[in-house]
Amino acid sequence: MTDRPVRFTPEANADLTELFDYLAPRAGSTIALKYVRDIHGYCLGFALFPERGFAREDLRPGLRVVGFRRRASIVFQVKDEQVTIIRIFHHGRDVRISEESPTPPRRPPRRRGSSGA
Repeated sequence: MTDRPVRFTPEANADLTELFDYLAPRAGSTIALKYVRDIHGYCLGFALFPERGFAREDLRPGLRVVGFRRRASIVFQVKDEQVTIIRIFHHGRDVRISEESPTPPRRPPRRRGSSGA
């Protein structure tokens, strides 16, 4: 098995910066920096084993989502022997995805109790 290159989109890099900016005043800059570095290192681990998390082929070919310490979700794509980290979302943050975003919009939630008839 060979390593695949791991690339971060500008949006994913911005997400890491925003995550640090969000955590630093709440937990301290040392803890915030360690947490962001841990996420970055975890993402680099996709080079050896990228087929982690949940496949979301329904949204985009090769798209996957994996949780990190129950506090963040990493959206990435495995394509052409490369792993691209698309976005990194911290739980509890207000996330809005625009039409221009490289992350596809979510499907609307299903209504409970609707049988489709």
